[in-house]
Amino acid sequence: MLEETIPILDLAPYLAGKPGADHALAEQLRWASENIGFYFITNHGVPQSLIDQTFVETARFHAQPMEEKMKLLINKDQIGYLPMGGAKMRSSEVNKNTRHDLNEALFIRRERVPDDPDVIARKPWRGLNQWPTNLPGFRENVLAYWTRMEQLAQSLLPLYDLALGLPNGFFRQRFEGAHINLRLSHYPPVEAEENQFGIAPHTDSGFMTFLPQSAVPGLEILTVTKKWIAAPPMPGTFLVNTGDILCQWTNKRFRSTPHRAVNRSPAARYAIPFFYDPNTDTVIECLPGCSGVDNPPRYPTRTFGEYYAWFVKMNYRHQEEAAA
Repeated sequence: MLEETIPILDLAPYLAGKPGADHALAEQLRWASENIGFYFITNHGVPQSLIDQTFVETARFHAQPMEEKMKLLINKDQIGYLPMGGAKMRSSEVNKNTRHDLNEALFIRRERVPDDPDVIARKPWRGLNQWPTNLPGFRENVLAYWTRMEQLAQSLLPLYDLALGLPNGFFRQRFEGAHINLRLSHYPPVEAEENQFGIAPHTDSGFMTFLPQSAVPGLEILTVTKKWIAAPPMPGTFLVNTGDILCQWTNKRFRSTPHRAVNRSPAARYAIPFFYDPNTDTVIECLPGCSGVDNPPRYPTRTFGEYYAWFVKMNYRHQEEAAA
């Protein structure tokens, strides 16, 4: 069925600068975002060797003894190690999630130095990354992937300008100092209780998420017909999805589609989603062309930082405790 098919967008002509490729690709992106909320990208330019190495580094990190990982315990800036039981997805109305998620993760943000003005000023979400000290090459390899993914994400922003009929550079301006999170996740093969998942049914918080193919499948997507389907294997691709803030920015014109992760394999599953969002000072208000007489703006005007603060408080135990 059409609503259960995830479109495939080939970036090769666009990245090569072929005349007209940007408008053609933007039209495909618009359709996918309005009707599905997910799309695959091929010929994206990120070396497969770099993707594979990042999966290797993720497995290396999670294979460490628990006492080593706990030295990097996640902090108020949402940086560091999140142990099993640290998250319960409650920001979404997709499902009444009553149990913690069955995964652990390391959160990596933009690499900063101690004398960074934002670090000194203690601006939220702008702390220093926490790196393991006993994994040679880990930091360098992960940062190489992080940097390459930011370049890929930036390259797609002009397509969103075109898809929404906005001036060239509209989104690029709002992604200066983008709010980015790389999550190195581990889903061990453990038995779930009733209404418990690797990650419970939810929608993402931000603008767009990039998920490369993992060796062990597990992502499931809720279609418009309310049917859970497994994301099909597409080697060498990224699966990209719209998050809540882009859905709100477009007044629900672009879909933020519910999804979940379930490890049904006897092997460990690893995932390395890359979350790409506007800078936290960006004001999120209904975009031109996304409202009308019969479709007034549905969401309050606020900054992305204000929304993100609410999101993490709703879903992460340490943030809820800090807020309390």
